[in-house]
Amino acid sequence: MITIYGIRNCDTVKKALKWSEEQGFSHQFHDFRKSPLSADTVAGWLAAVGPDILINRRGTTYRKLEEDAKQALEDDGAAALLAEQPTLMKRPIFEMNGRYVVGFKDAEKEAVLALVK
Repeated sequence: MITIYGIRNCDTVKKALKWSEEQGFSHQFHDFRKSPLSADTVAGWLAAVGPDILINRRGTTYRKLEEDAKQALEDDGAAALLAEQPTLMKRPIFEMNGRYVVGFKDAEKEAVLALVK
């Protein structure tokens, strides 16, 4: 089973959930606003996919950050800050058997399909 992480009211996450149902693979959804993530979980994601893929530097939440918080994202404080403010992460995040796909463009859809086969 694949786990899809995101925020329920995010349009891209809504599309990903609908697409997952259309593809017919079993999945569970984890809304990380309602069930916060631990810094350890986020640190694992950072190690697996890297900050350039995981951190959403184009979003409103990032643009509103103070410079010291932006610097924390470049340092060891990234996992704690991302866990505290999950909207700083790109969405959705697909996880299956310790493998991750972040985002929902065509390339990511293909990567998710490869995970579930």
